[in-house]
Amino acid sequence: MRVRPSIEGWLPRPSRDATPVVRGTERRPSSGPSFELVESKLRPPWARPGIVSRSGLVGGMLGAGAARVVRIVAPPGYGKTTLLAQWARRAGRRTGWVTLDRGDNDPSVLLTYLAVALDRIEPIEPGVFRALGSPDASLAGTVVPRLADAVRSMTEPIALALDQVEVLDNPHCLEAVAEVAAYLPHGSQLAMASRIRPPLPGTGPEPAELGVAQLAMDRQEARALLEAAGVRLAGAEVTDLHRRTEGWPVGLYLAALALKGGGRQATAGVAFSGDDRFVADYLRSEVLARVPPAQVRFLTRTSVLDRLCGSLCNAVVGTRGSGPLLESLAASNLLVVPLDREHRWYRYHNLFRDLLRAELQRREPDLVPQLHSRAAAWCEAHGQSETAVEHAQAAGDADRVAHLVTSLAQPAYAAGRVRTARRWLAWFEDQGLIERYPRVAVEGAWLQALVGNPAESERWAAAAEHALARRGLPDRERVEAGMALLRAFMCRDGVARMRADAEFAWRRLEPGSPWRATALGLQGISFMLDGDPERADPILARAVEAALRAGAMPAAAAALGQRCMVAMDGDRWPAAEDFAEHALEVVRAARLDDYAMTSFIHAVVARTAAHRGDLDRARDHLALAARLRPQLNHAMPHRGVQTLLQLTRAHLTLGDLSGARETLEAAQEMLRRRPDLGVLPAEAGELRAELEAVHDGAGNGWSLTTAELRLIPLLSTHLTFREIGEHLRISQHTAKSQARSVYRKLGASSRGQAVRRAQEIGLGA
Repeated sequence: MRVRPSIEGWLPRPSRDATPVVRGTERRPSSGPSFELVESKLRPPWARPGIVSRSGLVGGMLGAGAARVVRIVAPPGYGKTTLLAQWARRAGRRTGWVTLDRGDNDPSVLLTYLAVALDRIEPIEPGVFRALGSPDASLAGTVVPRLADAVRSMTEPIALALDQVEVLDNPHCLEAVAEVAAYLPHGSQLAMASRIRPPLPGTGPEPAELGVAQLAMDRQEARALLEAAGVRLAGAEVTDLHRRTEGWPVGLYLAALALKGGGRQATAGVAFSGDDRFVADYLRSEVLARVPPAQVRFLTRTSVLDRLCGSLCNAVVGTRGSGPLLESLAASNLLVVPLDREHRWYRYHNLFRDLLRAELQRREPDLVPQLHSRAAAWCEAHGQSETAVEHAQAAGDADRVAHLVTSLAQPAYAAGRVRTARRWLAWFEDQGLIERYPRVAVEGAWLQALVGNPAESERWAAAAEHALARRGLPDRERVEAGMALLRAFMCRDGVARMRADAEFAWRRLEPGSPWRATALGLQGISFMLDGDPERADPILARAVEAALRAGAMPAAAAALGQRCMVAMDGDRWPAAEDFAEHALEVVRAARLDDYAMTSFIHAVVARTAAHRGDLDRARDHLALAARLRPQLNHAMPHRGVQTLLQLTRAHLTLGDLSGARETLEAAQEMLRRRPDLGVLPAEAGELRAELEAVHDGAGNGWSLTTAELRLIPLLSTHLTFREIGEHLRISQHTAKSQARSVYRKLGASSRGQAVRRAQEIGLGA
């Protein structure tokens, strides 16, 4: 038995920006997220003196017959977060909390936060986190069903609070929230706070809703708020102020600040009119006018930050002593919110922040880019690179954005946050800067190829190649190496050019680059495509070693799968089994279960198991490969065709002729798009002749088409066939026809039976 290089210690751990990471005593997730979490997003705001209790509203939300889903919907300043936090604390220990922000419009990020919040209530199945850590995981087909199953299996009712839901405008994110809500255990509640009514798909019975009328404070609550702020008024004055503000909590509080600063009660009190300019004028004339000028400058200039700490504010404002000032402001002003018990991190109340930003734009508009630039520099220096990207974009500092994104895009993709990486890259496209930054163009081309968008990949690659024609290009060697590796990967111009490009990339890439292992593996594959496995094998062996040293687990697994093919072709089946099992070990240890590449590993494992006579295991891995098959396309043609041909051979070994025909047809369709793949067209032709010579047996579940495989995960949801059709962009009639075909092939007579049968054989779950 060959001694395997150890994979322990080589597993990559991509991390997301940790601004601010507040270390607490909470148990880590049962399997762990694939990036660093912002801890303050998973906790209700810190409860402190001066907050008016809304016990009546909280009791109504939690009382007998309370609704399963509660929406708290109102404009800024109505105390939505405060009410939600009081509800969460009253709901008890089995409560999860997530404060949403713009970054959560990436479904993988949102689902990770939801999974962690739920895991802290009751441990959830580790496979949820494995799926979330994969860039190729199907959200509708893999992640959401697994998370929904984890929620459904919880032993007791839970409470889940989502704050600032208005930031979610990605339909996939909203569908994910609805799906989780639909499977909450009996007696559970989901409460959402939002500036607008969340457009969630149906979540069962009509949600309860608290709006402006319910959130407006009554006279007694208004008095309590004023007194907590240190303002005592006579009964008639309270009544008048309550009337002026219409019970708007933040209006009352701004009035209290103005009165404490020496304002006159007769003019105090901001009425909610829906006109932000009116509120801004009031803030300017009645509140900021009574604050020392230095403090006003601090407030307005630091309003460019979503979260604040002393050293960050020092860097942005260019002063010292920001930490004590923040602590003092938080102690005297409820619009400055502490985010941790240590009072290190803070944020401004959302409305207050928006008004301060408007005031900054009015007073010092030319300073705004410089403030963002200082924030970007601080964040980059303190390991908060993703927040640095946002500030650099706001500053218009394209050089810094390019520097950051070229190091962040690939780890973000590897962590499953494809939409986040796409958003960063789209900024360059929106600014018309793709050709100015060819390294970014190469990253964009790689990303589009990896997610299966060959046309877009070609477009980004063309931009990089056009930039290479310029003289004096910085980082020319890196760009040329990246482009060569991309060309080898896409194999657009035949096997000889693929090998030349891979060898060029190997020589030019930096010694520590994890891409060198990929370049070496592609060289080995080029000899496989030339029908020369003896020359391929030693190169592939070196690729495995290099990949394990660099922590490039997908490259290691792929090279091991190729070595398995060499051994099978040489009739060395014990060695083939060893390579296949080692590849599977890498896949599982590195959480690559949902990568498109992993379908190739399942295919070779199925072949070795079938040869050994372990037919059940062979079928299990064919099912796992089938689940990933929709991700195979001509963006990576050699991988796609090799996988499909291995699946065809496995089906033949099992006597599944219809499944073999279906996978072979898919391989030949890919070859029609990319015919120059060495010996693969001839191999496909041989398999076609072999199939034609064999009498066809009865069809079975393995003959499902790619369209039917995409349909299966949706059959287990609450969606109607019309909604399924809209989701897949097909007609309702086509969705029903595909479903009937699935029923027939799986031996089912109903939607429920088909779902159960698919789960039994490992499809769609």
